[in-house]
Amino acid sequence: MPKRPTLTAPSFDPLVLDDLTPGRSDELRPRASLEGRSFTDISVDAVDLESAELTACRVSALRASTLGLRYAHLSELAMAGIDAPIWTTARGTWRDVEVDASRSGSIEAYESSWNGVHFRNCRLGFVNLRGSSLQDVAFTDCMIDELDVGQSKITRFAAPGTRIGRLLVEQSTLQHVDLRGADLSDIAGLNALRGATISSSQLAQLAPLLAADRGIDVSD
Repeated sequence: MPKRPTLTAPSFDPLVLDDLTPGRSDELRPRASLEGRSFTDISVDAVDLESAELTACRVSALRASTLGLRYAHLSELAMAGIDAPIWTTARGTWRDVEVDASRSGSIEAYESSWNGVHFRNCRLGFVNLRGSSLQDVAFTDCMIDELDVGQSKITRFAAPGTRIGRLLVEQSTLQHVDLRGADLSDIAGLNALRGATISSSQLAQLAPLLAADRGIDVSD
């Protein structure tokens, strides 16, 4: 019997964010270059950081109608308590980013590059990562209404304790994708799940979807 390949979990480098300089809300602007800053308790109409660079920064307790991060480069960034109904983060590059206890109704992050990104205890509506490159990414203890990773290349992904209302994976390439700890209600693109690992209980739960995907009628 051939040996099963070893499943490799996402790996994250710990963030060390010491001696940060307090930042001002007016510094959060397009094409800004920010390093070693701490932004805390900010309430504004909207934040626009398009094409900005944030390195070794912390952002906490931020409230805005829109968080704009299109084309932004984020590295060694910790975000917590972000409350923004709309996140526009398409075509961004995120490396070593933590997002804790945050809320969003819509995250438009298509065609992005995420490496070492970890969401924890977040309430998210629609998360659009279509056409992205995702490596070492996890959603832990989150609630996600719909997660679209169609046409994406995904390496080392996990979702422990996370409830996903609908997962879209059409035309994706998966390696070391661990879905065993997730609560999955619906999956679109079942034929693209090659490279993913699910539990026996999930297999039983998804059996009707698998049968329908293969055109199988189930009748007792």
